[in-house]
Amino acid sequence: MRYMVMHKLDENQPGAFDPSPEFMERMTAFIQEVDRAGILVSAEGLHKSSSESARVTVEKGKVTVTDGPFTETKELIAGFALLEVRSKEEAVEWSKKFVDIFIDAGLDVEVDVRRAYEGPKAV
Repeated sequence: MRYMVMHKLDENQPGAFDPSPEFMERMTAFIQEVDRAGILVSAEGLHKSSSESARVTVEKGKVTVTDGPFTETKELIAGFALLEVRSKEEAVEWSKKFVDIFIDAGLDVEVDVRRAYEGPKAV
């Protein structure tokens, strides 16, 4: 089963999008641990919404493109990991280890753990 683990931060929270070297060292070690466990498919952090971002929305068939920064900054997706795990519980356990990095840095974070649709595999 694949699970997308997305973390959300408040862009205005000091340190949220400009992590310290210590934070990055812990994050790198965590990603390496997940990779060694053989469950990491992909993982990336994201820049602030003011950095080369856009939002594409459709309302009643009308497409609108809005360039960043976005007005709502409290729940911006700040990064993601795609994990190949045996269960939702396993994805949640890894997510709890992940949030410890933010707790130690004094940052508030919210993590969504969502199962991904898995269609036919490419040949």
